[in-house]
Amino acid sequence: MLYRTDKKGNQLSILGYGCLRFSKKHGQIDLRKTEKEILAAVKAGVNYFDTAYVYNGSEAALGTILERNHLRDHVYIATKLPHYLIKSKAGMERCFQEELKRLKTDHVDYYLMHMLTDLPTWKKLCSMGIDDWIQEKLANGQIRNIGFSYHGNTANFLELIDAYDWDFCQIQYNYMDEHSQAGRKGLQYASSKGIPVIIMEPLRGGRLVNLLPEPAKKHFSEAGCSPAGTAFRWLWDQPEVTVVLSGMNSMKMVHENTACASRSPVGCLTDKEKQLIAQAKEEISKKIKVGCTGCGYCMPCPHHVDIPGAFRCYNEIYTDNPSTARKEYLRCMAFRKQPHSASNCVSCGKCEKHCPQGIEIRRELKKAAAELETPRYKLFCKLISLFKLW
Repeated sequence: MLYRTDKKGNQLSILGYGCLRFSKKHGQIDLRKTEKEILAAVKAGVNYFDTAYVYNGSEAALGTILERNHLRDHVYIATKLPHYLIKSKAGMERCFQEELKRLKTDHVDYYLMHMLTDLPTWKKLCSMGIDDWIQEKLANGQIRNIGFSYHGNTANFLELIDAYDWDFCQIQYNYMDEHSQAGRKGLQYASSKGIPVIIMEPLRGGRLVNLLPEPAKKHFSEAGCSPAGTAFRWLWDQPEVTVVLSGMNSMKMVHENTACASRSPVGCLTDKEKQLIAQAKEEISKKIKVGCTGCGYCMPCPHHVDIPGAFRCYNEIYTDNPSTARKEYLRCMAFRKQPHSASNCVSCGKCEKHCPQGIEIRRELKKAAAELETPRYKLFCKLISLFKLW
C-alpha cells in the first residue's frame, strides 16, 4: 500500500474504504461478510474508513468490527454531521455523541460537514455557533480534523474553501467529472492551500465500469487493462489527490483495488492508459445531449440558475441513468437557501452572449427542466424549503 501525507503529517492510505455500500442480507448489513472484507483491507494496508450518520447501519457496523478486532487505534475514521437536519448547537452535540456511541470510540479522526452546498449554508451553520462548537471539539480531541464533503459547481466550492481553515475536504472527481463539480480547478486550488483532498465516486458509482459503452469496454479488454484500475490510476497519477474512496463489498474488489493501490504512485499513468481514457470519454460523450464543457463563462446567472450543473445532470440521464441523474440534480440544486433549478430561467439571454460553445442555453434549459424537475423533485423542493433543510 502507498500512503500520502495530510495537513498534520498523518500517513493516509491512498485507497480509502467507503462504507456506504456494505453488503446487506435480509435488509440488514451482513456483518460477517463485511468484517472479512474490512480485515482483508486493513491487512493490505488500508487505514482510512469513511462513513456517515445517514448511512443506514454503517457507523454501528464499522464500530463493532473495529472494536472486536482491536483495530480502532490502527485506522482513521471519517464520518459526517448531517447539518441539513441540525437546528441548533445542542442538536450538533446530540448527533455527534450518537455517532461516537455507534462507532464505539471517544473521537473521530476526520469529521465532515456532510454535503455542504454553498457559502450561505455555511453562514447559517455559523449563526448556530458551529465554529465555536468545532473549536471546542478540536481542543478536547474529540475531533482531530475538520472538513466538508461537496457536490456542486466549482465557484461555490472555491468560496467554501476560503470560508474556513479546513483540515481537509472531500469531492466527487473522476475522469468524466474533470471539469464539472469541484473539478480539477477545485482540486488544485484546495491543494495549493495545503488542504488534503479525499475523492469520492471515482467510478461514478460503478458506472465507469459496468455501464461503459460497449466500444469502450472492448478497448479496455483488447489492451488488457481494467476499467476500474485505470480510473483509479488516473486519480492517483495526480499529486493533489490524497485518498481515493472505494465502496468495496466483495473480496475480489478488496484484493484488486489494494493491489492496484500498491503500484500507483504519482505519475503512474501510462500513455496506453491515457489513450484508453480518452477513448472512453469519447464514447460516453457521444450520448451527451448538450455540449457544455463546464467552463462557467455563462455564470453567474442573474436568476440563480446553475447552468453547468443543470446540463451536467441532464447529460447524465443519457450517459448514466435517469434515476441517478435526478438524485444528483436534487442534491446539487435543491439543498440551497436559493434553489438553482433550471426552471428559474426567464430567458433573458445574458448567458448565451458569453458561451464559447455557442449553446442555445435557454432552449436546452427548458429541456433539462422538463426531464429533471419531476413531480417528485418539486415535492422535495417544497419540503426542503418548509423544513429549511438547506
